[in-house]
Amino acid sequence: MNIYFDNAATTPLDHEVIELMYETSKNIFGNPSSIHSFGRKSRAEIEKSRKTIAKYLNASPLDIVFTSCGTESNNMILNCSIKRYDIQHLIISEFEHKCVLDTAKVIAEKFAIQLHTISVNEKGNVNLAELEEVLSKLEGNKLVSIMHANNEIGTMIDLKQVGDICKKYDAKFHSDTVQTMAHFPIDVKAINVNYLSGSAHKFHGPKGVGFVYMRGDSNLDAFINGGGQERSYRSGTENLISIVAIGKAFELANINMESRKDHIIEIKNYLEKRLIEEIEGISFNGDPENSLFTVLSCSFPPRYTSDMFLFNLDLSGIACSGGSACSSGAQKASHVLKAINHQEDRQTIRFSFSHFNTKKEADYLIEVLKKM
Repeated sequence: MNIYFDNAATTPLDHEVIELMYETSKNIFGNPSSIHSFGRKSRAEIEKSRKTIAKYLNASPLDIVFTSCGTESNNMILNCSIKRYDIQHLIISEFEHKCVLDTAKVIAEKFAIQLHTISVNEKGNVNLAELEEVLSKLEGNKLVSIMHANNEIGTMIDLKQVGDICKKYDAKFHSDTVQTMAHFPIDVKAINVNYLSGSAHKFHGPKGVGFVYMRGDSNLDAFINGGGQERSYRSGTENLISIVAIGKAFELANINMESRKDHIIEIKNYLEKRLIEEIEGISFNGDPENSLFTVLSCSFPPRYTSDMFLFNLDLSGIACSGGSACSSGAQKASHVLKAINHQEDRQTIRFSFSHFNTKKEADYLIEVLKKM
């Protein structure tokens, strides 16, 4: 039996998305920058996807810029906003994704700006009192970058609450929403946020395409120079097929958001219950009251600690993760686990779900774990 419990790393393509990609690749191939009918047809499909994403975010289509992935989106926002708005202070949390954490460190050194890191508690909740205290003492232009939900343990922030704090102290606010985009409703008119990022492969679209949301009054300088595509923010011939696909995947995810959520929560709760019943000493990372419904981060007791744990699960046909899929297969404790003071003698395994998962798969996982 083959089971995929690693949807926080990437999700399988939706069947309707696959069909649309095939039809698009077969029938629509003009360069979107060409003025003839073939080009205009391609351009129309790109703008259709842009309008779809904008619609569900309650944004203007002019606020959406297509990129290659979430990592590029976050890099674009951080690098270009720092230059455009002469940022002197960059504030992040200590459990950001590596594409924000490492980029922030490079930027701080490159542009000689001050980098401030806000702590998290043992459940992964960002210390908002500390954030407010830091912002209240800073002079000059400020950018806050705090992810909506942590990709390893699932703990979330309240976007509106953090946005209000940033507004109070006149700081621009970026949130890495790669894990939450199209899983939770986001209304950009209801929150004070300047920038958001998304990636199609996290909501059953293809890899290699993502987007940036930037509020109308928060325009950026060009990230890639050249032919002026994407309103000169990101030059280069557009990835037409994938852009068409991200629009469709985003639409399907939003239309089916509640039904998918209900199904995933049922699977997650069922697996958690069975793990508690069958695995003595198991515990769970993150904040159960404030977490991604797609992620269950499990802390196994010392008897399960082995470099072969994930490998043996894989041999049994179960795909899951020891943390983030963006850590080059490293098995050492991640910066996230260190930030929440996770015990080093315990093994963390992240199971993450989609609406394709079943209780039967959860039962099989339990049987494999009991044998191990």
